Amino acid sequence: MSLRWDVLLAILAMALATYAARAGGYAVLRAWRPPRFVEAMLVHLPGCIFVAFILPSLAAGGVGHMVAAAVAMGMMALTRMTTLSLLAGVAVLWVMTG
Repeated sequence: MSLRWDVLLAILAMALATYAARAGGYAVLRAWRPPRFVEAMLVHLPGCIFVAFILPSLAAGGVGHMVAAAVAMGMMALTRMTTLSLLAGVAVLWVMTG
């Protein structure tokens, strides 16, 4: 396998663009105080994005995926332990599909 400089350059450019976008956001928020509604939106935004990515997969996966997700969410609500919640969801999915 040989090193392709065009691929390496593309990877480095994407890494630089990602870093600039993240660092730029921190720099802007450090210099400028956003209104309260923007702060509230930013607090809840990661959860909304996560749901937007996950729900289509759950819907396509059928009942087994929906039940496993419900078990994982329930376990998280009860224990607040991410690892235990993930393991419970995976175990339920494995039992229902295997």
